Amino acid sequence: MKKYISILLVIVTILSLLAGCGRNKEDTDDNGGNTVSGNDSSLNSTPVDVDFSKSDADMFTDRDGKTEYDESKAVFIKLNGTSATSSSDSVKISGSTVTITEEATYVISGTLTDGMIIVNAEDTAKLQIVLNGVDITSKTSAALYISEADKVFVTLADGKTNTLANGGSFTAIDENNIDAAVFSKQDLTFNGSGSLTVTSPAAHGIVCKDDLVFTGGTYTVNSASHGLDANDSVRITSSTKLTIDAGKDGIHCENTDDASLGFIYISDGTMNVEAEGDGIAAGAYVQIENGTFDLLIGGGSENGSKEHSDNFGGFMGGGHGGGRPGEMRPDGSQNSTTTTDESSTSMKGIKSANSLLISGGTFKIDSADDSVHSDVSVTINGGTLEIASGDDAIHAEETLTVTAGTFNITESYEGLEALDIDIKGGDFKIVANDDGLNAAGGTDASGTTGGRDGMFGGPGGMGGGMSSGNGSIVISGGKLYVKASGDGIDANGTLTISGGFTVVTGPTQGDTATLDYDKSATITGGTFIGTGAQGMAQTFSDSEQGVVAVSVGNQSAGTNITLKDKNGKALITYAPELSFAVVILSSPDIVSGDTYTITVGSESGEFEAS
Repeated sequence: MKKYISILLVIVTILSLLAGCGRNKEDTDDNGGNTVSGNDSSLNSTPVDVDFSKSDADMFTDRDGKTEYDESKAVFIKLNGTSATSSSDSVKISGSTVTITEEATYVISGTLTDGMIIVNAEDTAKLQIVLNGVDITSKTSAALYISEADKVFVTLADGKTNTLANGGSFTAIDENNIDAAVFSKQDLTFNGSGSLTVTSPAAHGIVCKDDLVFTGGTYTVNSASHGLDANDSVRITSSTKLTIDAGKDGIHCENTDDASLGFIYISDGTMNVEAEGDGIAAGAYVQIENGTFDLLIGGGSENGSKEHSDNFGGFMGGGHGGGRPGEMRPDGSQNSTTTTDESSTSMKGIKSANSLLISGGTFKIDSADDSVHSDVSVTINGGTLEIASGDDAIHAEETLTVTAGTFNITESYEGLEALDIDIKGGDFKIVANDDGLNAAGGTDASGTTGGRDGMFGGPGGMGGGMSSGNGSIVISGGKLYVKASGDGIDANGTLTISGGFTVVTGPTQGDTATLDYDKSATITGGTFIGTGAQGMAQTFSDSEQGVVAVSVGNQSAGTNITLKDKNGKALITYAPELSFAVVILSSPDIVSGDTYTITVGSESGEFEAS
């Protein structure tokens, strides 16, 4: 029925002069109260500058990776169930407690059923402990306790399995609050090619009050609290394999005295983390250069709206898991307005109170809360990320920048969210229960009626309002496919597209739109294909290439859309996954003022591109 479309296009030629209209609905995409805060972390209210140019050469010493030692000069310690033996005066033995007092290499083997190894040497001592098949349980303290030294290197002997465990309770033995199966007051490095199992049924697995380093070895950590917990830094590289099952955070680093410390640096290795808190959490920054990550956090995305309702942002349990309080979900239900206390658990995949950088690696993240989260900025320069999130897949309080990478977001509340989103490259597949991309800038309310009369459907549509958003979305490259149950692209401020290939498919029900912006939406390059609902629809307010925007009546999912030029050449062909009533098309091949034929299913019509 060509006639149907032709009549439709008489109306729609007006709407080809479309622009961004305001929205009558009260958007509450951010915090239920419409604003995005900066870094409201209780740790670092004023973030320090982060130097992401640092590499392995800056983060690791040659000795961190050195596993060799001279057996002729080594001190051997034999554990014998309830006692131990050694021929060296630097080893003090009292029952089942073995104390190391001098700088040397110590090779330990055997079993202690209820005992511990203590390092209490000079504060300048750098010593090596070789675990050569040990099984140590301390029923009431740490199996390995480093009280005093400059730095301790724990080497896992090749082919040897080792176990360090706490029995389920901790009794003070000095002024330090020992609360881990492995507890170090000093710098601690793990290396080697053997394996180590750390079990702590009452507290943390491994605690280090300075720098905690891994340059090799296979580790299994089971803990009631944090798996790894450090004050100054956690640094992981090389062939390190970590499997962590934690009652709180998998890897946690935090320094409340120095905002430049409390960071996590990972340049390689394999991390399998199942945690009831966060997977990887830093009070300062997170820098990931490479590695393989499999994170199951808070029971996974299926627990997003049930298990977590923290406030927007904030490192110590911050974030807006499971939707914003008081906000209407796309299905018409309303999120709880109940305010949780400060003890509510954060369940994010990778979290930083300062900036976060991912330059490469392979990530599989299934999290109840945000999968990647920063209280400041997130930058992703590469990697492969497979994400299922109970809240945002990737969230930054301020800026989210992507230059490269492959992103398969199979489940999320919102796919990408930040005050400012800058997509320069990358290959995205985003499925979102609400917005696909959300620039949550300032008050997220109705915007002003934009250029070209401001709405789909011509006269008699929605009214405008005051524009107050100050967020931005900039797309200059990459490939984006967005399947959203809310708005496809929601710029609470401005949207600019100058390159890339962007496809948005949205629903036809509810207060949703393919594009939603407060101030302006400009396209100067790239290809844009969008479908969705008509009722709240907006199109680009300005362009430097042709834009085709038409209302096509209610169309079922899978209906073919084809745009041809006057010579019959097909410029765009697309079949949306969801039903639709609006089509928005733009590409460098579409010229403003030229006539094009659009075919939707079996219906066709001609009109002039705006």
